[in-house]
Order: sequence, then structure tokens, then C-alpha cells
Amino acid sequence: MQKFRRVFEGIAKAGQSTDLNDFYTEHFITERVSGEVNKVHEVRLIETASRKPAKEETIKCEDIFKPLPGQDQPSRTIMTTGVAGIGKTVLTHKFTLDWAEGKANQDIHFTLPFTFRELNLLKEKEFSLVELLHHFFIQTKGIRRFNLFQVVFILDGLDECRLPLDFQKNPICTDVTMSTSVDALLTNLIRGDLLPSARIWITTRPAAANQIPAECVGMVTEVRGFTDPQKEKYFRKRFREGTLANTIISHIKRSRSLHIMCLYETCMVPKPISRQDSLNMLPGLCVSHQTYHNPDMS
Repeated sequence: MQKFRRVFEGIAKAGQSTDLNDFYTEHFITERVSGEVNKVHEVRLIETASRKPAKEETIKCEDIFKPLPGQDQPSRTIMTTGVAGIGKTVLTHKFTLDWAEGKANQDIHFTLPFTFRELNLLKEKEFSLVELLHHFFIQTKGIRRFNLFQVVFILDGLDECRLPLDFQKNPICTDVTMSTSVDALLTNLIRGDLLPSARIWITTRPAAANQIPAECVGMVTEVRGFTDPQKEKYFRKRFREGTLANTIISHIKRSRSLHIMCLYETCMVPKPISRQDSLNMLPGLCVSHQTYHNPDMS
């Protein structure tokens, strides 16, 4: 549980972490229109999203697997898209932490979070699904019949996947005790041939979303960062001193580039600067920081 309680925000120094419950602010998450393709700069995507109608149905993190209004059944496989740094991984941590602390989704028996970065390291190895779970989660050793339980697999960071994810050529696998490549395990799990009772949550940057066939995904959601009230709430949680929070919020609002961005790293910049006397320099310095990370932004 500690792994998900302590998180590193933005460009936090080595060894510095923050309690997730201390700063977490609900994100603006909506169902994404099927077939949307994002080809513009990611920072501009945030600005575009902020202009979309606010009346759209929003989805809370803990409700990601619950049916939307008008739906009879929840989707088995959810894909959540969002630009880099918008908070996709934080969402999966919050979901897992709330479940582990008994705050939400208590109908789920196992929440099993993976990152594609970890799975990449097993590219040349073979496991059965049971062996893979025992490899990552030693608490599950002794359990083989996972079909008797409600299981959620979280697959975070599809855009970092270095596996082929060959849905066309990988052999069908329906036996959780049969050894095969990790790539085949993933494609069969996502497709529903392997452990069809499981729920799957995949997160990714938009450009990598098409690695999963559309017919394998029940619903696509989009993280759009924070609404304006959520931005202010986040800053007031992150900077407890009222005067400092007001100053930072004022500076952020004066900078168009920073105001449309909802990236956590934005919130890390003011803290060391705020210890200096010249807070008036904050907007220019922050924009320079953002431009450094996005040199191709026009």
C-alpha cells in the first residue's frame, strides 16, 4: 500500500515524495468520442479540451468501472487516454489506494497494477498467467483459480510498451496455467480469451491508443486535467500558506501557457522560487521551464 500512498510529483528531488491523500484533487475525466485522433501538440490538446462543453458527463476515479447513465452493464476493458503528465498514473494509484484502504470498490477482491515499463523487461520470458501474478504479487501465491474472484488488472503506460502486442498472430490462450510469452498473455487477457471475468484498465498517451484493437475496448475515457475550480483547489492543497497560494494562483492565471496546462510539474516550479524575494519573476521563469520541456511548442 505504501507504494501507492507515497508519490513523486513532477520533478521532485530524489527521495522526496508526497502523501497522495494530502494533495489529490479530482480530475476532469469524460468518456472520449470514438475515433478521435489527436495530431496536434499535447499542450494545445489541453487548451482544446478546456474549451469543450462542461455539461459532459464526468467520471470519478472510483467509478471508472461503473456503468454510465443509460448503460446496463459496466465495460470489461477501459482505456484512459491523456497527454503526458496529466495524471493518468496518479489516477491508478488513487484507485488502488482507495480500494486497499477500504474506501471504494469493495466488490473487487484483487487489484493488480502493472506498468508496461516493468512488463517490457520480461519480453523474452514465458509465464502462465498464474506464474506472472505470483512473480509480481507474492501475496497471491497459493491462489490458482483467479476466476473465482473479481480481479482488476491495471496496465499503466501503454505508450511505453515495447512488446509487439500482436493480436493477429498470437495464439489463443484460455488456460491460466499454460505458459506462453508475456505478449501473448497480454493480448489474450485484453481480448477476453484469458480470464474473461477480469476487468482491465489501460492508460496511455493518445498517440499509442491504436495499439489495442477498438473491438477489445469497451469504453475510452479521457483525462483533461483540472477544471479551473479544480486547479485552484489543487494549489491550495499543495501550498498550505494562504498568501503564497493566492500569489501563485494569481501568477498562473496571468500566464496563458501555464493556465491551460494542468501538469503536476507546473506545481513543482513555484516552491523553490517562492523562497526568494522576487515572486514577480515567477511567470517568466515558469514559462521558460515549460518551454524548455516543450521546445517545439509554437
